[in-house]
Amino acid sequence: MSTGALRAHLLAARLAGPVATSREESLRSYRLFAAGDPRVLIGLDPEWTWAQRDLIELMADKCGVSADPRHVSGHDVIDPERTLTALDAFADRLAAAAQRSAPVLLGTGHPHRLLGFYAALAEALSAAGCTVLTPAHGHCVDITTRFGLRTYNLDYVQGVALVREPGTSRPGCATGAHTHSPLPVRIALAAAAEAGGPLPELVVGDHGWVCGAGQLGFEAIGLADTDDPALFVGEAEGSVSVVVPLDDAVRSDYYRPLTRYVLNRACLSQ
Repeated sequence: MSTGALRAHLLAARLAGPVATSREESLRSYRLFAAGDPRVLIGLDPEWTWAQRDLIELMADKCGVSADPRHVSGHDVIDPERTLTALDAFADRLAAAAQRSAPVLLGTGHPHRLLGFYAALAEALSAAGCTVLTPAHGHCVDITTRFGLRTYNLDYVQGVALVREPGTSRPGCATGAHTHSPLPVRIALAAAAEAGGPLPELVVGDHGWVCGAGQLGFEAIGLADTDDPALFVGEAEGSVSVVVPLDDAVRSDYYRPLTRYVLNRACLSQ
């Protein structure tokens, strides 16, 4: 897929341009991040002090949202050029991992939307000689949610980690829970270390998978929406390598052109 065709797709699918995420949602996340709320830090321990205005300026630079703090309503906007630039950098990190046959770990907090995207990357990296890691398969993860403490199981589908509520479905199927928590990646990395390795040289994902891994010193790349400032702060501070700004909750098939573009750019197309 050409850059021009992908740009048109990003706008048509509302992956970029005016997105479904509201300005109100994003500003609320920036306020909570500035206040140190762990629900929004999602595993990141910022080195710098970030006020809400600082976060607005950062997100304007990284995503293309409005830099005007007086803009408090309506749809947020992602600049497709920033998405394309970040996708190229994302693909370059995948290519580098493939060239050295690096062990990789992939995980998502958006299994209903993004599982197919990550699964295609896992398949391509495996075909290139990378070991796709699946540590802590079946382990329990206790995550605090708005409904209280919930226990989930860590599962892998097509090489991609996700969490699901016990008893909701058979292991290996595509359904899973939406989560921002960094606990799954911490448990996975701890299990890999306790087993004597290998440890991932690259972690690919979103939400807490990226921030949690980056905070622990692992190279991490991923996708993030405008109401997920932690990943972009991590990128700005150097604990996260690449973040691609886009709407992370559109229809799963809308990510397929991105998959083709990234794999082609990384020379991983089969």
